[in-house]
Amino acid sequence: MAKEKTKSDEALALERVVSAAREVHAASIALEAHFANHDSRQPSTLELARFAAAMQELKDARQAFDDLVPGNSEPHC
Repeated sequence: MAKEKTKSDEALALERVVSAAREVHAASIALEAHFANHDSRQPSTLELARFAAAMQELKDARQAFDDLVPGNSEPHC
């Protein structure tokens, strides 16, 4: 039963990584759209904060996943 729990924890951690990666992608697309329009204004604080928060969540999710999975201790940027 412990092995099933571990798989479940690993699956949940991986889902968190995937969700965070999707949010980074969405925030990135929003910033790219801003710059593609050749808009002279800077991106809003909200747009930048969304991207920064998404990147931090992805970093945290990857670290949590790495902590759960033995032998997956690759250094991250």
